[in-house]
Amino acid sequence: MSISKLPPKSGSVKGTGRPIPDDRPTLLSIPLELAGDWGRMIPASALHVLERMREACFDSMRLVSDDQPVRLRVDEHPSGGPPAIWLHSNEADLAWIIVDIGERDWSRLAYQFGHELGHVTANSWRANAKPGGPCQWLEEAMVEAFSLRGLGLLADSWSRDPPFQGDSGFGAAVAVYRQDIVERYGKLAVEQGNAKDFSAWFRQHRATLEAPLGLSSFAQVASLSILAEYERAPCAMEALGALNRWPGRSTIPLENYLNAWQASCRELGVATDLPLRLRTLLGLC
Repeated sequence: MSISKLPPKSGSVKGTGRPIPDDRPTLLSIPLELAGDWGRMIPASALHVLERMREACFDSMRLVSDDQPVRLRVDEHPSGGPPAIWLHSNEADLAWIIVDIGERDWSRLAYQFGHELGHVTANSWRANAKPGGPCQWLEEAMVEAFSLRGLGLLADSWSRDPPFQGDSGFGAAVAVYRQDIVERYGKLAVEQGNAKDFSAWFRQHRATLEAPLGLSSFAQVASLSILAEYERAPCAMEALGALNRWPGRSTIPLENYLNAWQASCRELGVATDLPLRLRTLLGLC
């Protein structure tokens, strides 16, 4: 695997069809800033890790959303609860990510940041982006897969070109951290009966999935199937930028959610491969 930067793709201004300039700020280019309590960690080191993970997450992926922030804040809240997007009402163009990591736990920082960056990519960063059922599980699974894919690319990049001198060996530690997560989810998949037939698993657990539980064990299992799709066709991931651009966001029925997503893709000039493929995997064709 390799890391490469791609220029943002022109889309259209929502509701107008007007092209979006190629030099607009995107999630790959906007400033990253730190907030919160980073303890004895050197801020420049944390920013190095965040920048490299951002590059990895967006490798081979065009950023197409017509509502991207102009600043990205990462706020360390030690023992302050799980990582999250802070849905604030001030500083309207700021996406605000909260993480909770240990001292210089760069693997954990990259993983948590990648997941929340996935939510921002999926247009879930403004004050009105409160998560809800029945479709929040699918977004959680998609952004978890987004982070796991990014971790794999980060591990490879770190080994070849470490951000800190003489630290190439840490790439292997990132790879092990990622593999531990994948193996844990794989065991859950076997327990839940998702080892072979994703659509049958979905039918069996749909009611539980559609309860607004965040990154539940069922969403974790679903992320493995989605990760396989990302790795098979990375360019299809650009459809994440077309998510949640409709009234109701994740609170509408799944079949309607997928229809709205496909329509949003077409409005932005984005391929509909990912929503179509997920519809097939879920047995909703």
